[in-house]
Amino acid sequence: MYHYASSHDLHFYETSRGVRNGVDAGHLVRLSGNDDFELSGVSFPYVLPATRTFVHRLASEYHTACGEPMVVTSAVRPEARQPVNSTPESVHPTGIAIDLRKPHGRCLTWLRGVLKDLEATGVIEATEEHYPPHFHVAVYSVPYKRYVERQSGTEVMVADGDVEQYEIRKGDSLWSIAHRYGTSVDKLQQLNDLSSSTIMPGQTIRVPGGQ
Repeated sequence: MYHYASSHDLHFYETSRGVRNGVDAGHLVRLSGNDDFELSGVSFPYVLPATRTFVHRLASEYHTACGEPMVVTSAVRPEARQPVNSTPESVHPTGIAIDLRKPHGRCLTWLRGVLKDLEATGVIEATEEHYPPHFHVAVYSVPYKRYVERQSGTEVMVADGDVEQYEIRKGDSLWSIAHRYGTSVDKLQQLNDLSSSTIMPGQTIRVPGGQ
């Protein structure tokens, strides 16, 4: 989890003010409860956009399967507010992670199975914790974005940090690069402020990360 956050240049928010600045800048979005999930003891109800999408989708399925709302117990948590037993490499300060209250019985079996299946696809990493009992889930924004788009055909927002540099090679076109990175020519033009589709070998552009 920490390697993903570091390699994708995600920002580790150090203070409460830093979190507020991240919200004001649009990097973090509010996580508000609905019929499918509720928040319990969440001091900073903000996450990255793809993480919010993950919560909404998982909670809808959970509610249908279990007949009760899923409970989120933690979202972004600045470094200055980390608990004493947290690891120095916690990714909670980035907003990619959430904690889920551990349910019982068939709901626990269901949640374990779904998280395990999603983890196998490489879109999340989930850890079952025991003190206190909860699931810690980090959502890998770019792989999860592509997973959702394949599943539903909708576009999912990702964090600005989930990009990498690509050097144009001979024979490249914006179309071929967009196909390779699972995006569109229009999105590449927007990401790089390009007024046309003309590119030159040796030129460096920004592309979605996670490859």
